[in-house]
Amino acid sequence: MPSRRTVHIVDDDDDVRESASLLLESLGYSVFTYPSGVDFLEKLDPTIPACILLDIHMPQMDGIEVQRQLTERGVTSPVIVLTGQGDVSTAVQAMKNGAFEFLEKPYLNDVLIEATGDAFARLETTTEDRAMTARARAGVAKLTNRELQVMSGLLAGLPNKLIAYELDISVRTVEIYRANVMEKLDARSLSTAVRIALAADVEPLVPGRHRQAPGAKGPGNA
Repeated sequence: MPSRRTVHIVDDDDDVRESASLLLESLGYSVFTYPSGVDFLEKLDPTIPACILLDIHMPQMDGIEVQRQLTERGVTSPVIVLTGQGDVSTAVQAMKNGAFEFLEKPYLNDVLIEATGDAFARLETTTEDRAMTARARAGVAKLTNRELQVMSGLLAGLPNKLIAYELDISVRTVEIYRANVMEKLDARSLSTAVRIALAADVEPLVPGRHRQAPGAKGPGNA
């Protein structure tokens, strides 16, 4: 919802800051303005998800340098670059550096509104993807080595019998490990477990990789 969305406007032009701020605040955004990139970087709280409207040409520090420092700090907030007409090459450079969009001044209000909305849609999708990945990795981290191997077998689409053969364990043991995997991942179906494994970057089991010489006993054998 817009009431929860924060926008930072970084521009040395007082009129631009005021007009953009009034427009976005009228839509329910929480807006903070900064007359320079230096001021912005000093006050920025990177833990708060936000969209950044960033002017390219500013004294002390230009927008490209601000963008570079944001990247160094690991700030992934979408950046909408504001630039003067006829300076497309600089805007393209900003896009290559990861900017979400660029708008040429003077821009139409509707264009700014649409770009800001699109930026937040991207931000929220990215935030949810990261949260899902973090949850998946936390779940997979609970698995023992053998459970992870069985999970890898399931990810490779192998039936229990082939997983047992590859890991040199009994089918019944595979079933036990498989049940443990489902419980630890809080997965009610195999498809859910597979999605979690994919989100956590689990590698599929490669046939032959875990096979041992006849009679050999490796760690974790059951």
